[in-house]
Amino acid sequence: MPVKDVRLAVLIDADNISATYIKPMMLEIARYGNPTIKRIYGDWTKPQLGPWKQVLLDHAITPVQQFGYTSGKNATDSSLIIDAMDILYTEKVDGFCLVSSDSDFTRLATRLREAGKIVYGIGEKKTPTPFVAACDRFIFLEILAPKEKKSKGSDASSEKVLPVAEIPDLLDPSDAESKGASGKGSKIIDDATCELISSSVSDLADEDGWAFLGDVGNLVNKKSPSFDARNYGFSKMSKFMQSLDFLECELRVNEKNPQVKLIYVRNKEDN
Repeated sequence: MPVKDVRLAVLIDADNISATYIKPMMLEIARYGNPTIKRIYGDWTKPQLGPWKQVLLDHAITPVQQFGYTSGKNATDSSLIIDAMDILYTEKVDGFCLVSSDSDFTRLATRLREAGKIVYGIGEKKTPTPFVAACDRFIFLEILAPKEKKSKGSDASSEKVLPVAEIPDLLDPSDAESKGASGKGSKIIDDATCELISSSVSDLADEDGWAFLGDVGNLVNKKSPSFDARNYGFSKMSKFMQSLDFLECELRVNEKNPQVKLIYVRNKEDN
């Protein structure tokens, strides 16, 4: 289904998410579908939700008032969960965006997926693993924040650049993202992530060991919903893949449509 036709219900836990993320967050959600329902839950009598009041109208988000029935208890979560189930059975949506870092929504995400709906989770890196794993894909808010420009004195210029002769159109050698990729990318990539990618390539490889990059990316996200190349400082999956020294990449041109270029990857040890 085309992205523009995917109807999403965006449900935001205002008590758990900062209003400073609203603009990049909504732009990110637009990449996955059309947010036809946008609601945010909280006790709007509390002064700490003041920043949210300033941005709701700009993004056409409907605030839902939920008073706390008992001191120390959060009634917002229950209100969001009830609305989500109402939407599931009464509204024609294809998926949900649950915006929170609270593990209380783990069971909700699981239930929505059981009903055949795609579930995107959005929250901070402090989000407990069970909630992350319960979503089809989980996006960390920290990677959506505007990036600061690097100073001219950055040590990135002294870092090693991987050879790009085989795929001249994939990376620009002057791009800072293509630097510092000796072994495990511009940021330290743990062994578990490297194994995840390597095994995914092997799972999809043909007889010669090659796998289509798009299929690899989809499989990696199914295995690890929180995986995102931006977590490691790369704007695109192709750049991230070429930074890994245990992979080799190949650019292929579609014979029927020369304008279409396909990227394939292979574990070097399989060569």
